[in-house]
Amino acid sequence: MSLSQFTARLDAFASEFEAFLETLFLARPAEGEIARPARLLEAMRYASLAGGKRLRPFLVAESAKLFSVPREQALMTGAALECVHCYSLAHDDLPAMDDDAMRRGRPALHKAFDEATAILAGDSLLTFAFDLLARPQTHPDSAVRIALVAELARAAGLGGMAGGQMLDLAAEGRFGQPALDESGVVTLQRMKTGALLRFAGIAGGILGQADATRRAALSRFGEAFGAAFQIADDLLDVEGDAATIGKAVGKDAASGKATLVGLLGVEGARERLLQRVGEAHAALAPFGKAGETLRLAADYAATRKL
Repeated sequence: MSLSQFTARLDAFASEFEAFLETLFLARPAEGEIARPARLLEAMRYASLAGGKRLRPFLVAESAKLFSVPREQALMTGAALECVHCYSLAHDDLPAMDDDAMRRGRPALHKAFDEATAILAGDSLLTFAFDLLARPQTHPDSAVRIALVAELARAAGLGGMAGGQMLDLAAEGRFGQPALDESGVVTLQRMKTGALLRFAGIAGGILGQADATRRAALSRFGEAFGAAFQIADDLLDVEGDAATIGKAVGKDAASGKATLVGLLGVEGARERLLQRVGEAHAALAPFGKAGETLRLAADYAATRKL
């Protein structure tokens, strides 16, 4: 499969996934829900149905395919992950955080609605994620569902994405803390970006009840993929253009964000990027040819333009 064929496959998945996610939002209130306020639901849909590559749920689906997991189970798990991701973007764009007015080429959620609605929509997306993972449609075995809940909670919370966001704010000098060295930046990025991408890799192994060796391989893949994705993202902030990316560029340097591009320079960051892609490829060795799509996903993450 060529990289262009991979991109077409990713686009087809994005369309399939978008339709699936929409059905989850438009379903009747679940047992225990009293009502679904229209404005809040509209804001959640605005934040999460805005297109995008859907790379995280795609990784869930492809890792699940390695173990012949039923499609609906992979899509449910991918939907939970995407809800967490979209909540994080809605909150990250707020004035108290990164203060971004644009997201994916249109007004950020708090600009399209208001700050209070954006906060509540983010809260609702986060909690909806765990509602989805807890449903029998995600997996008939409750132990598998519990494992997914635990992994995603840790990836999203104090020791993962939210903790990484706090380190990111601290690295801007907001709290009087010293600038991060390379080790500190790597830790920040493993948490803020890498933790959810690691979950995307390992989720298929959890759904497929894979052995420890294969789960460990998927964990290594997800971690290397996450590191490569973040470096590529930092390079886009330096070299990309807002019209293509759909949000402001050049903000990392302007706000003093800690990045490997800032520490290593563009060429040094590119070398590190290639190293991480190589690690992602190597991690997939136990899967042989079956891991080809995931290998191409790592190549795509390193070469994407948006």
